[in-house]
Amino acid sequence: MTFSLDEYLADLEHLVNLDSHSLDPEGVGRVAAFFRERFSDLGWQVTEHIVDESVGPCLEIVNRPVDRYDFLLLGHMDTVFPRGTAAARPFRIRDDRAFGPGVADMQSGLLSIYHAVRTLQQDFAGRDAADREATQEPAICVALNSDEEISSRFSRRWVERLARKSRYAFVFESARPGGGIVVERKGVAKYALRFSGRAAHAGEEPEKGVSAIGELGHWIVKLHALNDPARGTTVNVGVVSGGTGPNVVAEQAEAKIDIRFTDEAEFLRVETAITALAAAPVLPGAAVSIERLGQRPPWNPDERTRVLQDVFEAVGHELGVAFSWICSGAASDANLVADQGTTVIDSMGPVGGRLHSDQEYLEVASIEPKVGLIVGVLRKLSER
Repeated sequence: MTFSLDEYLADLEHLVNLDSHSLDPEGVGRVAAFFRERFSDLGWQVTEHIVDESVGPCLEIVNRPVDRYDFLLLGHMDTVFPRGTAAARPFRIRDDRAFGPGVADMQSGLLSIYHAVRTLQQDFAGRDAADREATQEPAICVALNSDEEISSRFSRRWVERLARKSRYAFVFESARPGGGIVVERKGVAKYALRFSGRAAHAGEEPEKGVSAIGELGHWIVKLHALNDPARGTTVNVGVVSGGTGPNVVAEQAEAKIDIRFTDEAEFLRVETAITALAAAPVLPGAAVSIERLGQRPPWNPDERTRVLQDVFEAVGHELGVAFSWICSGAASDANLVADQGTTVIDSMGPVGGRLHSDQEYLEVASIEPKVGLIVGVLRKLSER
């Protein structure tokens, strides 16, 4: 494999130093422009999709137009970091680790997709005529979305459509510390709960008020009681707000909650309980509205996944690339792909850690081996 780490790192520095928060369409657009140019130079067809005006463009990139793809390679161009973060702590390398906003999640994964398909294309172009006739170059779709960090709220249907057209899918989130490749993910659902009460003076006539914060307090206890660690179900009240002053019975309050689950039955149990709580507030006169902010189904591996794992293990053994298989409590676009019946493996990016924090890092030494691993797997599957 012809690979230039210096070229990769120079491009990575450029991308990390571009702010690209999910709700910064201009910033994500600059990342999209970079990859539009790079893939166009390879002769690939690039189609831009505007899934919503509040987010950047999604890119659908194919080496040739077909009805069904052999491989779908997925990545996201957005990060969780607001505008100004890149200037405050730009890309840097220290002790064989690269740092900067989105360096592992997932600007490096995007570059790994590009280098992998470029290598594969050069590989097939360099074969003699008999070889090319015996093994056809695979049909590949590269899908780069712009809102994964907000649960692929607007790009979901597009991702699902591409998944249904693909035999195999590979998601380029970062590998976990130690080389862990994700082969199973919990489902996730996020909600905003809005509580309404009745304002009153907290000292003069508190009995005339209905505290929205009081109702929220009852809910926190009841929601956390829905946790079931034995079944892998977690319910977390992560954000609360409300009220206007300590001497006012609060008329409004809000909470945002996160639910993680390993099967749909658990999700339905929790959602049913939330609906029942909203139908019967604890405090007379209180009211609660529920808004689902995002939801991804669980991804549980099946026999086809295990067959694909065998291919990875064989290629890893040939190349001397060590890795392990892990389950993650976090969701990704792999959840959406698997729900469409497409066999998927996640964490094809280089090894990273401390994601979504100011200490996010990338293991520089893992970049080339991971690109080599995915190239080897794509070659092996193409031969099969």
